[in-house]
Amino acid sequence: MNAAVTATDPRALATFREIFEAGRPLTYVRSPEEQRISSLLHDAAKRFFPARVPLWTWSLTNGMRSDSSGKDAGKEAKTPGGALEFAAAHKGPGIFHLKDFHEAMREPGVRRRLRDLYEECFDTGKFIVISSPIRFIPDDLSRNLAYVELSVPDLTELLAFLEDDAKRVAAGGGSVDPNPETRTQIALALLGLTLDEARHAIRRALAQSKTLDCRSIPLLLEEKRMLVNRTGLIQFIPTDLGLEDIGGLEYLKNWVVERRKLFAQRDTISGDIVPKGLLVMGISGCGKSLSAKAIASCFGLPLYRIDMTEIYSGRHGAAEGAFVEACRMLEQIAPAVCWFDEIEMGITSQETAGEQGRMFAFFLTWMQEKARGLFVTATANRIDLLPAEMIRKGRFDEVFFVDLPLDDERVDIFRVHLRRRGADPSKFNLERLVRFTKGWTGAEVEQCVVTAFTAARLQDRELDDEDLLNATASVVPLSKTMKEQVDHIRAWAYDRAVRASPREFAR
Repeated sequence: MNAAVTATDPRALATFREIFEAGRPLTYVRSPEEQRISSLLHDAAKRFFPARVPLWTWSLTNGMRSDSSGKDAGKEAKTPGGALEFAAAHKGPGIFHLKDFHEAMREPGVRRRLRDLYEECFDTGKFIVISSPIRFIPDDLSRNLAYVELSVPDLTELLAFLEDDAKRVAAGGGSVDPNPETRTQIALALLGLTLDEARHAIRRALAQSKTLDCRSIPLLLEEKRMLVNRTGLIQFIPTDLGLEDIGGLEYLKNWVVERRKLFAQRDTISGDIVPKGLLVMGISGCGKSLSAKAIASCFGLPLYRIDMTEIYSGRHGAAEGAFVEACRMLEQIAPAVCWFDEIEMGITSQETAGEQGRMFAFFLTWMQEKARGLFVTATANRIDLLPAEMIRKGRFDEVFFVDLPLDDERVDIFRVHLRRRGADPSKFNLERLVRFTKGWTGAEVEQCVVTAFTAARLQDRELDDEDLLNATASVVPLSKTMKEQVDHIRAWAYDRAVRASPREFAR
């Protein structure tokens, strides 16, 4: 058999090459992408044999037809049994693609004939490929079938798809940016989609503009958002926040900026130094969730959050199976930032022999082995619930503790929230608010700004210093109402995490 395969071939094509080279007569491919399977088999028929072999495709509606000439094999090959007899009687090598044949395999006679063909087709160059969107492999055939879960197209396959689709787009009066870097960025935005979904995404983008280029990427990502939201297990989190929208946390922000360069080089550097993820723990309301959103913006990647409530709801089967499915889907749609919010509430090792224990064990392994293009940001409040296995070096690149903001950080937070609401921070005397906001969280500073704006709007006037000062009187900080819990969190993290700010909040 011809080994004409290169390092740049798609992963799916290489899989078929291995099967045909190994001489496996029967293959079961699970995938809803019939057209893509046909295209891959067409390429295989041309490339993986000493001379091109015929490709025949069967379906219950159309019977058996030649892929190259469209020739019909006749009425005798219309039934499942007739299709198998056609393959058995075929002179010389060939590939026989049987669509949705899982239903036919429920018949004992069909299963028996498939087992016969396993022996008859061995070393004859004849290969029967069964495709179906569902998995149905009877026990009596399980040792005869090579089983393939056809994953979504990889970057190489998407680039080839873009090359071909560019001709169709041009014929329709549009164009695809010819720059290789631009096409790579477009293909990266389409990762995680099937070819049909990618085609719909491109058409959607071209409906807005006749040119597919870097400006089309947000529209392509919208198709991906629709895909993940459809599952219910993963949520696309839109964000227009950057690191500049975080007040303070300078150590954390500097770390993210430094790692951004390494993450961008993930395909060309050693896997040991590619950033894997970050665990941000600390007091509620101090910017952990905001940090996750800002990291995605800084990396220039979409942000997805695994919904642990949905995982445990039972609507998607057993929680551990749903969790594994969600993690696998995230790998398919990489590059992306994956956000585990309040990770201590959803993934713990407390029930080592139960479902949560198995989920925890899978998560630890997954963090080590996941795709390079996936950066995990986890946030936690109840940090004392986090097991040592999760916070040790090697799981996450770094573990940061977000404390109550310092005096100058609270001033920065005031500036951020004033700017976001259209006010000029330089017009306010924010330094005098420092002593009135001692022990406040960032969320409490934001609420103070909202309260002040509300008071000003109710009187139909612009915001002034007095509004901000008066608003401080209505806030009772968490550090007072939950003093014992806050002190416990800070004491626990004192020697266990890197501080996100340059200096420690006064204890």
